[in-house]
Amino acid sequence: MIAIKASIGTELYRIELKSPTGNVIIGDEPVDKGGQDKGFSPKELLASSLGACTCATVRMYADRKEWPLESVDTDVELLEAEGQTTFIRKIQFTGNLTDEQRTRLLAVANACPLHKILTHSISIETTVM
Repeated sequence: MIAIKASIGTELYRIELKSPTGNVIIGDEPVDKGGQDKGFSPKELLASSLGACTCATVRMYADRKEWPLESVDTDVELLEAEGQTTFIRKIQFTGNLTDEQRTRLLAVANACPLHKILTHSISIETTVM
């Protein structure tokens, strides 16, 4: 289970996000939405999660296989139109990899935990504390 605490005070749209291990990220809204752009917007955080998970998952797999993967770069765009959300993910594998290894790394990227979460049914249960 993942448990994140999000808190906002009186500073407009500045949100402090804390993990149980003590990590802190600042979320905010862009200036054109009334925020101060001091941190990632909620949608940027969502897209960032997919990019981070993709990179980490591919890196772990390549390391286990001892493949010559030098780096993984992932660009993620989040597009919304008419009730449809689309993530456009572009991945670059750098290293002396065979075509077969690149194909396998793409399959691994498509199996990263965030990809699975975002492509399966999601439910949100909300209570007031």
